[in-house]
Amino acid sequence: MNKSFVSADDVAKRAGVSRSAVSRTFTPGASVSEETRQRVMEAAQALGYHVNQLARGLMRSESGIVCLVVSEMDTPYRARLVRALTHELQTAGKIAMLINTDRSDGSVDAALRQTLHYRADASILLSGLPDKAITRLCLNSGQRIVLINRDDDIDGPFRINLDDGQAARVAVSAFLRAGCRHLAFANSDVGTPSLMARERGFIAAAAEFGLEVTVVRHGNTVYESGRKIAQTLFTEPKRPDAVFCVNDLMAFGLMDGARYDFGLNIPEDLCIVGFDDIEQSSWTSYNLTTFSQPVDEIVKSSVAWLQSDATAGRVRSANLHAPLIWRKTIRNKL
Repeated sequence: MNKSFVSADDVAKRAGVSRSAVSRTFTPGASVSEETRQRVMEAAQALGYHVNQLARGLMRSESGIVCLVVSEMDTPYRARLVRALTHELQTAGKIAMLINTDRSDGSVDAALRQTLHYRADASILLSGLPDKAITRLCLNSGQRIVLINRDDDIDGPFRINLDDGQAARVAVSAFLRAGCRHLAFANSDVGTPSLMARERGFIAAAAEFGLEVTVVRHGNTVYESGRKIAQTLFTEPKRPDAVFCVNDLMAFGLMDGARYDFGLNIPEDLCIVGFDDIEQSSWTSYNLTTFSQPVDEIVKSSVAWLQSDATAGRVRSANLHAPLIWRKTIRNKL
């Protein structure tokens, strides 16, 4: 028999049970005797039968598919988040469909439209780029949407954001305690809501102490951009003595530029704070003081909301805290 076409009827015939007994055997929580279950499982194994969960789901108007719309998957933080999300979704019995996008809105929009073709139940957007109209299209098509680090004001999605403004205030306070007074902020040109919230928060917090911030933006949020920004900052007549980098990768580039191109010592000559707390931040060559992304909270909040009762007045947002992890790139921790 061709295993590709083994049906539940075939299993029932071989096991000598009814078709409904086969269905109950493969339905979690359904009532079926242990003897019947054993006979059905042995027959299924012999025939190579597997339940068509997609067909089952479509009969209930649910596919079980959750799309992860992702850009910059090669960055350590994004890879960690995708790994954790896929594991949690699979544990919850969901099918994780990964859609890789580039940095253009058109690419992200096309990816989201793909989720409609596959009748996905939900999409989790790990990118700050998709246009709000596309998010609304998915909602109107019956999908649940989780937005991570976006500022959409659309009613319906579950939004998960970090308190970037509070993190920025903590960074300013740490620099001031270290005796720093010439502050700079290293950002990319990407302009996603979370990156810009950190920049605005840092400028505002510094202004409370009468300090101005030199802001330099360049390229994508990658190592090379940090290295390039170091060339700009440290050739200025009034170079900074503290830099808040919008993520760890840019902080690494800026640190290497400061040390190897300009002979600066960290933290004696220059204090640096990053954001994300990726694995490499704890490596001896960097030992970066940085804010830790609460990945476990982000993942559990996302999946719990997707599994919650749609009619039960669910919470629509979560504002999470990113704690500062102290290492060796700021002087005089108190």
